[in-house]
Amino acid sequence: MNSLQRYTCKATIIGLCLAVVSGAYAQVSSINSAIVFPTWNDVPGATRAYINSYPGIISLSEAGVSGTGYANRDLWQFSNDGVTAYQFQNNDYFNASVNVTLSGGSGTYYPEAGWLFSTANVGDIQSIVTMAGVVAQFGGISYNNFNPPLVYTSGETFTLGMSYFQAGDGNNALQFSASDGVTVVYSPVDEFAPGAGIGNGMLGGYFQIPQNPSDPSNSGTAVFSDISIIPVPEPATLALLGLGIVPLLLRRRRI
Repeated sequence: MNSLQRYTCKATIIGLCLAVVSGAYAQVSSINSAIVFPTWNDVPGATRAYINSYPGIISLSEAGVSGTGYANRDLWQFSNDGVTAYQFQNNDYFNASVNVTLSGGSGTYYPEAGWLFSTANVGDIQSIVTMAGVVAQFGGISYNNFNPPLVYTSGETFTLGMSYFQAGDGNNALQFSASDGVTVVYSPVDEFAPGAGIGNGMLGGYFQIPQNPSDPSNSGTAVFSDISIIPVPEPATLALLGLGIVPLLLRRRRI
């Protein structure tokens, strides 16, 4: 086998290896849209309005949330076909961020909005702002008040971040962040048990508004903007990518 044939063979093998290892995180790159729909409908007489201009703006609004029941909830989820929610698997690592602007509600009936990560293994994971001033993350494997605490007020825009990745010890992990535009606060890194992870999950944002029986005009809106999600390769993939580049560099050096 001559040098050109050996080089071609090596390059082909490297290319196949890179294609295999990159396949583990390429699926997140296929996300290109979002779907919007109601979930809780305790007050069916309320009026819903949606704007879906992913990834620029998604707006979820409710008007006339008054009567009986507890609350109405509206949801958007990442999608790669514009019809169904993208199904995240254990090795679908990512960094995601979104700007959230919340307004409305009446009295002590406080709306809330933020991330909702519905997973098969640990249930719903939420990171939210509320009209009660609370900025918090809860559910699944963690609870975080974002210390030092941030306080939300109506009409502010907060940036909420979420990272799902493989920690240095090989365990799957989550970390959250919240920012009021001045201060950025990070949660601790919360690890899943060895060998565990999300299992199967759907990620997006939600808006929830409790009904106020004494206020027929009770309404609210959550605006999600600058929505971003990017894949994160696992450490083993990065190592193999590095190994794939080295022979090419050595080959170039010999030429």
